[in-house]
Amino acid sequence: MAEEQTTGLVREEGVARCWWCAGHEDYRRYHDEEWGRPQGDDRRLFEKLSLEGFQSGLSWLTILRRREGFRRAFRGFDFEAVARFNTKSVERLLKDEGIIRHRGKIEATIANARLAADLVGEFGSLAAYLWRFETPAEERPARVTRAAVRTLTESAGSRALSGDLRRRGWRFVGPTTCYAFMQSMGLVNDHLEGCHVRSEVERERRVFARPR
Repeated sequence: MAEEQTTGLVREEGVARCWWCAGHEDYRRYHDEEWGRPQGDDRRLFEKLSLEGFQSGLSWLTILRRREGFRRAFRGFDFEAVARFNTKSVERLLKDEGIIRHRGKIEATIANARLAADLVGEFGSLAAYLWRFETPAEERPARVTRAAVRTLTESAGSRALSGDLRRRGWRFVGPTTCYAFMQSMGLVNDHLEGCHVRSEVERERRVFARPR
């Protein structure tokens, strides 16, 4: 407990992790295997943007435990398929107990899918568009500590991404939502100093081929 309060790290069986994943195996697995690792797959990027929108007002654990239900409901987040959803699709999804049944968020995901296809037409891929907003190293904290991460609810990059997406008509993509997306998809590495995953993520980011 003392270490968690001072460094933000928790130790379980000798393994140091970021404090936020303690106590839930789902969180630990997500933290170790996914969070912060750079992602260039358009479907996974669209999925995470969509799920971050659904998380608004809820915990990420609530969404994570329904992720497979969301994937089934939204055709694996193939945004070209989701773009063809209609009013009957919305009514079907509102009855689906495997997801969060929020009409506004469901309708926004479908509308955003149509706009994602526009971005592919303009930039070649959704990944190429999104990675344009990667935070430069000089704008990052010198040391990623718990205190630093607690202040990083948004950034210049997430504000720019949010503003550009909203200008294009996207919904549920505020700067805080966009920063959480950037953390999870590897556009920044917010694993704490001393976390056993941080160095792995840094190596992956160094060799990751930024989409162009």
